[in-house]
Amino acid sequence: MPRTRGCSAMRDSGRRGGHSDVVERQFGGQAGAYLSSQVHAQGAEFAQLRERVARLDAPRVLDLGCGAGHVSFQVADLAAEVVAYDLSPRMLEVVGEATRERGFGNIRTVQGVAESLPFADDSFDVVCSRFSAHHWRDVGLALREARRVLKPGGLAGFIDVAASEQPLFDSFLQTVEMLRDTSHVRDYAPSEWAQMVGEAGLVVTASSRQRLRLDFDTWIARMRTPDVMRDAIRHLQQQVGQEVRDAFEIGDDGSFTTDMLVLWATK
Repeated sequence: MPRTRGCSAMRDSGRRGGHSDVVERQFGGQAGAYLSSQVHAQGAEFAQLRERVARLDAPRVLDLGCGAGHVSFQVADLAAEVVAYDLSPRMLEVVGEATRERGFGNIRTVQGVAESLPFADDSFDVVCSRFSAHHWRDVGLALREARRVLKPGGLAGFIDVAASEQPLFDSFLQTVEMLRDTSHVRDYAPSEWAQMVGEAGLVVTASSRQRLRLDFDTWIARMRTPDVMRDAIRHLQQQVGQEVRDAFEIGDDGSFTTDMLVLWATK
């Protein structure tokens, strides 16, 4: 019998006020902002995703850490069913409302944590996660869960902000991410992603990096970052060495550019 893993163990083991609560506090109240965010709604990686999903015959798709549902909306017309899965109930409410407005009858929402998926083994043809993994408390466990629910030969896609392999640039990125958003855990370097995906039992088939430009004011407003944290980020940007400013293309207004990784794998 295929096994199904529920979320109760993860919930019971967490203390009130733990990381899951921080994530919900950070994102729940801003769910609508993520639906309209151009950074989240657009991206060259969507063309890659659609091209790969279109090769499959009526696939069942898991949008893992779905946020406002942009992956779900991109592939709904290509799939038999899309499960939009997220920790935040308020995010899922936004996805549900947008699903009805857009006329998608094959998207359903499920709430839970990435590290404990309430789905049977080998139950999805596609598992895709976009801009979510840097919030997961245990990426290795979540990736093993993604592999468990993926059918043999299935498609896995992981898209996220990528850290630098160089410690100086890595430290800068993690610091500004945490100052902006206390639910941030870590942006992983491409070498870390390759190792974690391999250790989870998935086989990398392709990976590429893209540059992502972030408008500072929009980036801050989307997370409702307190002024003291906003000011700390701006001060840090001004105090770091020129090599850091060049690497991140930091503008006079604080806007900057970072790398993002698009990684495809199979089971």
